[in-house]
Amino acid sequence: MRFFNTEGPMRAHEHYTIPPLDRIALDETLGLIARGLYFALHAPRQTGKTSTLLALRDHLNSGAAGDFRAVYANLEDAQVFREDLEPAMRTILAMIARQERLLGEDLLDGIWSDALAEVGAGTAFGEALTRWCRASPRPLVLLLDEVDALVGATLLSLLRQLRSGFAQRPAAFPASVVLCGVRNVRDYRLAPGTEVAGGSPFNIWAESQRLGDLDEGEVRALLHQHTEETGQPFTPEALATVWEQTRGQPWLVNALAYQACFRDRAGRDRSREVTADHILAAREELFRRRDTHLDYLGWRLSDDRVRRVVEPLLTGAAVDDSTAEDLGYARELGLVASDDPVQIANPIYREMVPRELTRPVRFSLLEPTTRFVSEDGGLDVRKLLRRFQEYFREHSEHWVRRFDYEEARPQLLLQAFCQRVVTGGGFVERDYGLGRGRTDLLLKWPRDDGWDRFVVECKVRHGSREETERRGLEQTAAYLDRCGAEAGHLVIFDRDPNRSWNDKIYRRETTVGEKPITIWGM
Repeated sequence: MRFFNTEGPMRAHEHYTIPPLDRIALDETLGLIARGLYFALHAPRQTGKTSTLLALRDHLNSGAAGDFRAVYANLEDAQVFREDLEPAMRTILAMIARQERLLGEDLLDGIWSDALAEVGAGTAFGEALTRWCRASPRPLVLLLDEVDALVGATLLSLLRQLRSGFAQRPAAFPASVVLCGVRNVRDYRLAPGTEVAGGSPFNIWAESQRLGDLDEGEVRALLHQHTEETGQPFTPEALATVWEQTRGQPWLVNALAYQACFRDRAGRDRSREVTADHILAAREELFRRRDTHLDYLGWRLSDDRVRRVVEPLLTGAAVDDSTAEDLGYARELGLVASDDPVQIANPIYREMVPRELTRPVRFSLLEPTTRFVSEDGGLDVRKLLRRFQEYFREHSEHWVRRFDYEEARPQLLLQAFCQRVVTGGGFVERDYGLGRGRTDLLLKWPRDDGWDRFVVECKVRHGSREETERRGLEQTAAYLDRCGAEAGHLVIFDRDPNRSWNDKIYRRETTVGEKPITIWGM
């Protein structure tokens, strides 16, 4: 039985999969190879890069694209040697030789160690490729994965040696080389202090292709493979939820489906359809487990380049042109959408970010959910915010210092508080983005006939209280209308250290149109 794969390359006989070569412009890629060009393929982690390179290798070796010999190699093992060139190059050449051997040839085995001994680490890679290509009866295509895992002198030397041999192709150097990694070639990061005289260390690359996420049709087709093979259907709402939550990020799609259909005990009953609630429960399980994919992105939030992009998103502030390079980096990680407007790439990442940032605080909060549940089983949001108002006055100076994202500290503390309470049965949905001047929270609480919805909008006071309230009420009313929520709450944080808590703390009831909204000053 095939399954949804979240670990390692896709294998069509083992895993539900969209054919990797269907996800790239194959004719264009083959055209670059036929013209003897060197180019790059880049995409965020766990998007399908390795599966695509392996499929391209097999396609080239089948003879369908011409008479080539394609060899794939992952260079990540050499990362541990960093600036130590000799063992790094020895590892790279050994890995390429091993992959050639697995394809049934061993030409490189008798070449690379001699080249390393005769010419030294600084030119051994290029010399070995020259000798190998002269011995090969067919033009060589080299597919190098995880190139940007290399750093400093190792990365610089490898790129320089490829550039030096470029004019000798195809008779005495690979006819085509594909460099694959998370980053685009122009953004390969050398170690601090590494000099690159004369500009780019790799100015011969023709272009860089980006492997995108799955589109909605491909997401549905992937899930339908499970239905075809097991008879277990996904409801239309479940299919829509997978797409909405992941926006086609391949690992997320497979992780949600695997959790819902294979790890969940009820989901393993193939007579039961997979519903939207099953998908949302699977999402919560991913957050609880902090699988490697989410854990890696969470770790990246501490990177200053990421913080300079994500912090304005959380607060609704604008960014200036100085963040352009940081934005490109966040997009290459897959954390931020690759197109405008600037926003977190999908709802799961949008939820992951504040959860990860509030982790040091959230598990220290001792507010039991039952304290805020009314006798009829509903969520008493007024009581919740009244308690938070008290808590914020008493403890904010202590807790906010534990958040690295200084400008977003009050909003993060409120989100940690709400998340700690609502996790007892409901959900918190977050909506935030650049230039909006606010952060929107939608609290969802289950009832027998569906979900209660409560809007909580956060703003930081700028200028007068009256003007901040006016803008906030308009925004809260619009969000209420869009969400169909029962009640709206506008939380205004006053960060002026010269104003007393007696001035900052207040509550006021008002309406906008026919929509009741409570304003909470803090």
